[in-house]
Amino acid sequence: MAVCSVCGKGAHFGNNVSHSHRRTNHMWKSNIKRVRVKVNGGTQHAYVCTHCLRAGKVERA
Repeated sequence: MAVCSVCGKGAHFGNNVSHSHRRTNHMWKSNIKRVRVKVNGGTQHAYVCTHCLRAGKVERA
């Protein structure tokens, strides 16, 4: 599973709880994209969440 290289955000785990209060496992996946970023004057691929992309925390190539 991909993890954001800026903030470390990844998948979250928990339970779905039905009306009768039965619990089943559930996984929430973060919105993570593979983008080209500038690193040390060159370009490189990195996994970055859309929250960090919109906030401008990474410089895209």
